[in-house]
Amino acid sequence: MKKLLVSAAIIGVFAIYILLFGRAATSTVAPPTQGGASVASSPTSPTSAGTTPPGSLYKNGSFTGGSADAQWGMVQVQAIVQNGRLTDVKFLTYPNERSRSVEINSYAIPQLTTEAIQAQNAQVDIVSGATDTSFAFMQSLSDALTQAQA
Repeated sequence: MKKLLVSAAIIGVFAIYILLFGRAATSTVAPPTQGGASVASSPTSPTSAGTTPPGSLYKNGSFTGGSADAQWGMVQVQAIVQNGRLTDVKFLTYPNERSRSVEINSYAIPQLTTEAIQAQNAQVDIVSGATDTSFAFMQSLSDALTQAQA
């Protein structure tokens, strides 16, 4: 009876995990073109802000989010907004000191960027194998988009 209860609990936890994080990275994407260089702009203020088109979620401009810890390094992104829509996300810093980090981020960065642009917010699916980078990305992008809110 005890084994049955433990087995049921493990299956239940696994099922919840699948529901929350079940979407795995299945496509192969070229490595990111951005380097892991340090950032010259302030992490808490937009680098340039423009007008807000009527009915837009965001002000036009470039908005830099704060740095977020991804365990193996920091992640900091810049949100680019044109015509009131998120059009690009640039990684200013990301873990790239270890070869494994470079490998993981070569597929995670393009996927996170694409999903954020499609969603028009920071609530993206966690990339399988890049959980820490995914959470740090969401934190930094959320900060940037908060600055960009109309």
